Amino acid sequence: MNKKSGVQRKQEVWGWTFLAPATILIFIMSFWPMVQAFIMSLKKGPASNMVWQEPIFKNYTRILQDKTFLTSMGNTFLYLIIEVPIMLILAILLAQILNNRDLKFRGLFRTMVFMPCAVSLVSYALIFKSLFATQGLVNSVLYNLYIIDDNINWLGQTATARAVIIMGLIWRWTGYNMVFYLAGLQNIEYSVYEAAKIDGANGWKSFWNITVPLLRPVIVMTFIMSINGTLQLFDESVNLTNGGPSNTTITMSHYIWNQSLGVGVAKFGYASAMAFVVFIMVGILAFINLKVGDSRD
Repeated sequence: MNKKSGVQRKQEVWGWTFLAPATILIFIMSFWPMVQAFIMSLKKGPASNMVWQEPIFKNYTRILQDKTFLTSMGNTFLYLIIEVPIMLILAILLAQILNNRDLKFRGLFRTMVFMPCAVSLVSYALIFKSLFATQGLVNSVLYNLYIIDDNINWLGQTATARAVIIMGLIWRWTGYNMVFYLAGLQNIEYSVYEAAKIDGANGWKSFWNITVPLLRPVIVMTFIMSINGTLQLFDESVNLTNGGPSNTTITMSHYIWNQSLGVGVAKFGYASAMAFVVFIMVGILAFINLKVGDSRD
């Protein structure tokens, strides 16, 4: 018994020895900046001479009165509500199709769907900006098909500019999520589908009663990742519309960047407060998704 306890202690010591470097790095690179950001969110003034706010939570109460931030929050959640479900549904359907053993050139199709994810964020935003320009390819095609009578200013109107951002997000990230679903599908025994087919289950029943339940952990993971990414959406807002027209497409991360580095005098304290609010939102939504997706009794 004593010998076993000694072995266990030795294993624990070596385990913590191997874990310690990564744990220390995670604390230094992730958790300590979070603490510093919270402390900074309670201050005001230039970075070289910041002083405590009076009252201490003034930056947080200011957020509730900041119409631009509230607009950016509304925009971000609008993108999230529309883009994330469409993107994940498309991803799981494409994964199901490209997992078919009888499909020829599966590797080619998988690569083509995933390729947008390999394009840099700035490059694809600039491509979409040129496609949806007033004299761009999209207007030219629609005009030649007699769908429109005059060119649409896609990026100069609030509704169409938001639509372009959503289309860009779906185009780029669907293939990324498809890879996770494809990996999950390949871990499901093909004999399960064959047994269901023998029992008379059609494609839809097999998908709904076999694929979706077995992919539930992957679906929860991709949902959390997509929510996290959308709440921190930055590149599309900056490179496609620059938050315009009149900040009606700006996202929270874009507005935080404007307040800290982008426009006028840097307000690091206020920007830190907004960033901490976004951090809390991400944590709450991730917790809700984990609870909803937890199938254990």
